[in-house]
Amino acid sequence: MARCYNFCAGPAALPEAVLEQARDEMLDWGGKGLSVMEMSHRSAEVVGITERAEATLRELLGISDDYAVLFVQGGASTQFSAVPLNLGYANATADYVNTGQWSKKAIAEASRFLDVNVVASSADSNFSSIPPQSEWQTNDGAAYLHYTPNETIGGVEFFWTPEGSVPLVADMSSTILSRPTDVSRFGVIYAGAQKNIGPAGLTLVIVRRDLLGNANPLTPSMLDWKLAADNESMYNTPPTYSIYLAGLVFEWLRKQGGLDAMERVNRRKAEKLYAAIDDSEFYSSPVEVPSRSLMNVAFTLADAELDKPFLVEADAAGLLNLKGHRSVGGMRASIYNAVTEAAVDALIGFMQDFAKRNG
Repeated sequence: MARCYNFCAGPAALPEAVLEQARDEMLDWGGKGLSVMEMSHRSAEVVGITERAEATLRELLGISDDYAVLFVQGGASTQFSAVPLNLGYANATADYVNTGQWSKKAIAEASRFLDVNVVASSADSNFSSIPPQSEWQTNDGAAYLHYTPNETIGGVEFFWTPEGSVPLVADMSSTILSRPTDVSRFGVIYAGAQKNIGPAGLTLVIVRRDLLGNANPLTPSMLDWKLAADNESMYNTPPTYSIYLAGLVFEWLRKQGGLDAMERVNRRKAEKLYAAIDDSEFYSSPVEVPSRSLMNVAFTLADAELDKPFLVEADAAGLLNLKGHRSVGGMRASIYNAVTEAAVDALIGFMQDFAKRNG
């Protein structure tokens, strides 16, 4: 059976070349006679796999030695707690920007540990835009400023990096590695793997080393970034197979030409899909044009009664996981790095045909 086109928001599509390599190495990695997932995390083989993955990631993002790179578990949602616990002990106030569902979850969790100042919110526009920083009510005495560069559910994205006098913290789960990022402008970047990095089960944390060692004394060991850094992500058994697959994805990205090349492809994919939506009276996007995500394209049909037939026919055509999040409805096409331009072209062709038959 031919592979389908997967537009899932996460766990998301993986590069076919990576899947093929993982298949070929499944039973015998490197002539060792066993799978990576069967190897001790303290073996020279797995340590080497982890070190190579980190080195390739550092190359792709230009991460300096001023930053620790951590491979941890628990998803980005666990970092909603880890951020205030590691950064907020000396100063029990933090600034947060609210641009959608994931921002709201981060705010709710942080509020368990410190006083959260919501500096700006796009709730009044139903999270269809990004509030300009000129309107933010920031606190120069805050422990940090947290934002979500891309809201997977609503399909809104920052195309600029906030400025401020406190460490900038970003949940980059759905935008990391989609284009170049100046890591030096951030105190902390964290990301769940299951969109642009690899399979679910792995979380990436990039933290400036001068921010380590200031955690609340009650911080659980598994959430303490310094402990993870001091043990090179091996304090406990890490998600070894997910790290291996992430390393393959990093190598794949390098072979594609790096993040500059990925940005060009991602912009081209998004622009043609948004053009197909805007040029039609049958489809519309609820997101303001300057804030439209390159990764998660949200759109609605003119008649919501046609949503179910659209999804049924899309599935039959091999275009999977286009249903919008239950909290917002409509449709959502997640077009991360591994979603090919051919997949987007196939989706556009289907959308045009469906509109012609049902408009």
